[in-house]
Amino acid sequence: MSAAILVLEDERDIREMLAFCLEQAGYQVSQAATAERALSMLKSEPAPDLLLVDWMLPGASGIDFTRKVKRNTELASVPVIMLTARGDEDDRVQGLEAGADDYVVKPFSPRELLARVKAVLRRSGTVSAEKEAISHGRITLDLASHRVTVDQELLHLGPTEFRILRFFMEHPERVYSRTQLLDSVWGQQVVVEERTVDVHIRRLRKVLAEAGVENYVQTVRGTGYRFSRMA
Repeated sequence: MSAAILVLEDERDIREMLAFCLEQAGYQVSQAATAERALSMLKSEPAPDLLLVDWMLPGASGIDFTRKVKRNTELASVPVIMLTARGDEDDRVQGLEAGADDYVVKPFSPRELLARVKAVLRRSGTVSAEKEAISHGRITLDLASHRVTVDQELLHLGPTEFRILRFFMEHPERVYSRTQLLDSVWGQQVVVEERTVDVHIRRLRKVLAEAGVENYVQTVRGTGYRFSRMA
């Protein structure tokens, strides 16, 4: 399973950008706009593998939130990366003393953030820094060799079909519209018609059908597609 990350950021555009970048990198992402909401999620849901916390928040600050997390014996081991526009040494020290494991100063590039996320996860030992493979039911997708097997028999997928299957297997049971799949698999900067998604889904299913596992990729009428482990 991919690492789970909770993003605590009050500015919606920034929060959604962070979530998109992390999801593109294969992480499971949940979002909160306030410290209160994040604390509520932490009480009611399984603890994430990493917290990405903005310093400046309405109500309780990111520093206050981090201190509360670190005082909780069940959450104290969850690593925290602090996001802030405050780059002075005293501010960095304050963030680290509050319990943050790393400190990223805005503006930052997605590449830098992902590198820091990976490094913190590796140091924490809570998850493997690099996923080798994803398996659901009879299907295994090897990320290192870009091979897909069903019951250890190799399937021959094109690069786009491989990316679609990888995205589905990293986000099982969730329904995605054609627009969401275009943004996630092709990227927001690429101009592609929505019907292109249908073409590649048909190609993917055709190959999966040869191994008798086409039912893993399901059409949800009027909504889009999902990958179901219950097939």
